[in-house]
Amino acid sequence: MLKRLLNAPEEAILRTERELLLQLSQSLIRLEAGQEDRTQLERARTHLDELFLLVVVGEFNAGKSAFINALLGQRLLEEGALPTTSRVHRIHHGDQISRTLHEADLEVISAPVEWLRDLNIVDTPGANAVIQRHQEITEDFVPRSDLVLFVTSADRPFSESERLFLERIRQWGKKVVIVVNKVDLLDDADVARVRAFVSDNAIKLLGVEPPIFLISAKLAQRAKFANQSTNLPLPPSTNLPLSPAPQPTILELWSASRFEPLERYILDTLDEQERLRLKLLSPLGIADKLRVQYAAVAATRLEILADDFISIDDVERDLAAFGEDMSRDFQYRLGQIDATLYAMADRGITFIDQWLRIGRVFDLANSAKVREAFEREVVADTNLQLERQINDLIDWIVEREHKQWQGVMGYLNRRADQHKERMIGEVGGSFEGNRRALLETVRRDTQRAIGSFDHQAEAAKLAESVQSALAQTALVEVGALGLGALLVASLHTLLLDVTGLLFASTLAAIGLYVLPNRRRKARDELRAKVADLQTRLHEALTAQFGQEMSRSEQAMQEAIQPYTRFIRTEREKLTSIASDLTKIEQEMRTLRARIEAL
Repeated sequence: MLKRLLNAPEEAILRTERELLLQLSQSLIRLEAGQEDRTQLERARTHLDELFLLVVVGEFNAGKSAFINALLGQRLLEEGALPTTSRVHRIHHGDQISRTLHEADLEVISAPVEWLRDLNIVDTPGANAVIQRHQEITEDFVPRSDLVLFVTSADRPFSESERLFLERIRQWGKKVVIVVNKVDLLDDADVARVRAFVSDNAIKLLGVEPPIFLISAKLAQRAKFANQSTNLPLPPSTNLPLSPAPQPTILELWSASRFEPLERYILDTLDEQERLRLKLLSPLGIADKLRVQYAAVAATRLEILADDFISIDDVERDLAAFGEDMSRDFQYRLGQIDATLYAMADRGITFIDQWLRIGRVFDLANSAKVREAFEREVVADTNLQLERQINDLIDWIVEREHKQWQGVMGYLNRRADQHKERMIGEVGGSFEGNRRALLETVRRDTQRAIGSFDHQAEAAKLAESVQSALAQTALVEVGALGLGALLVASLHTLLLDVTGLLFASTLAAIGLYVLPNRRRKARDELRAKVADLQTRLHEALTAQFGQEMSRSEQAMQEAIQPYTRFIRTEREKLTSIASDLTKIEQEMRTLRARIEAL
């Protein structure tokens, strides 16, 4: 970092800062931050081990290269009215002048200037250069700086492009010194006006008034280069006007350049302690910018996930309401089946009352006639009604399930359409891409399920399942008898009892004792058998209904489960990251105060 050893408090600050930068880097990795931002933060961490970096920026033709040449006392950089700096020049100490091209956009220059042992100077291309790449490498290098010297021209200070550039510099939290060059073009009154103008705008742009120096790099060069032949130190500047004589003296040139206060600031005010302070603050500016940026990313994603949770909650509430509505309507449909059975029971009671009496004793002896009458008058079309009602029940279940799938699809469609225009992925990472792809997959699978939904096939499958369930209740034989046969088989024992009465006793006994007793018993048995039939139908249909509803709900839950799992996992992760970033913010604020107190 610096040549001198750090004391214990300074070492502690350095360790804390490295740890904070590492924690922030881990949070950015978890957020899948852009590679450029992660590289920027890593550079800030490694930059702590480098010499103090003074970066000179500004528009082309503002005189940046002339200023650096004047500061170094030798013409190392090319100067001109056109953009002459096409790459970054990093100038450091060396026993002799040398130039090395490290990268396509970076040239390292060594110069035998003693004070370069303590810091490096960087010259950047003009911020408003016609070549876009020039501006890009300038803006890329600013975050690496420990101090920014912003050079503007006295004849056009703070142009619009310079304002925009300063705003971007401020985002990195860099300390800025403003240098107004070409002051030799102004008279004293204009100098005062330009200083006031620059000061007012700097406060608006940066929030504070930075150090401001008005200089003439051209006059400073002339003074220094002329003085090199005399090998005498230049006296302090007194801002003397130039002599009206054709050849002004070195003293007049130096004084008119106003260069000495700026040079003293760079060489004396920026002592080791101040350079250390700025060096430690520099990465915090980068870290804070990235922290704010990605805290906003985490907050935006959490906001989106909150909306996702609302949608999922809506789906789950709708599924719950769907189940309640289906259960209520199912009971109503069972009631219709019950009404059919009750009507048959009523006809059966009437039949028993009409047939089990002494006047029809000879008819009762004809079991075939009784059976035929029973099937015609009692059973009648009950089997057809029950089959129709059960088929209607099955069709109703299938249709409602299909509509429910369409409802789920509607939720997913609306969710997919929301935030479509929000560019969540601008900062890098796969969050929005993964979320959108997952949502599209769920939506596509759901659409496929709806598109391939065959009402007849589904109804037939469910009917077969119901028929199997009815068979398992022992109401019918294996072989899937129809409901008509089901009813006859169910009441067969009763018919045998009724028609077999005449073979058990005499006519007198039948008339006096048997028929009234059998009539009561027949009524009771009929009611019991109908009630048993009703119970068994209820049990079979309810069991099948419950299984079908469970299967349907499970299928819908499984369809959206990848989406719900994603948003739950992401919310947990993002909540953790947001908490970490808040903690980092608090620790950075404390660390900044400790550094400022150095």
